[in-house]
Amino acid sequence: MDSRSALTLSIGVLGGVAVAFTATVVTVPIWVVFLAWASFFFVGGGPAGWVRSVCSNLTGVVIACASLYVAHLLGGGLTFTAIAVGVGSALMVQASWVGLLSTTPAVVVGFASTVSTVAGTGQLVTATSISHPGLVAACACVLGATFGIVSEYLANVMTRTAPAERPDTEGATA
Repeated sequence: MDSRSALTLSIGVLGGVAVAFTATVVTVPIWVVFLAWASFFFVGGGPAGWVRSVCSNLTGVVIACASLYVAHLLGGGLTFTAIAVGVGSALMVQASWVGLLSTTPAVVVGFASTVSTVAGTGQLVTATSISHPGLVAACACVLGATFGIVSEYLANVMTRTAPAERPDTEGATA
């Protein structure tokens, strides 16, 4: 099977599995899983891409939590939230000086995933439970990168060709 068809089949099947899995087993926002899955491919895929994507996404989660927490400490109004998010956005770009985090959009995925988890769940970054939006987003980012590497692996398995047969050398004369 050609690689595009294999990846299409792999992602299509696993996309459905991801929806069912996040609805019943690990209840994290599916949109975060898909964003992190895309991040995995964006940073290059493979085991190194898994590490790079997860580290970048988690850096974005931490920066988002810090930004939103500072905004909360400052009263949570629009002006202070905008300033805190602006500073957080600048920090995301500065994180690119670290080689592992040099793909700024992957850091932004973690940041945006956290902010959208706050909005989607109604949980604030001041939560002190397992439903803390940073923890939920972090779990979803790791899960998304894992779906990414599994989909890549399955696509590679489906595109492998049988080894070429060795020519028959018996009876050959030189």
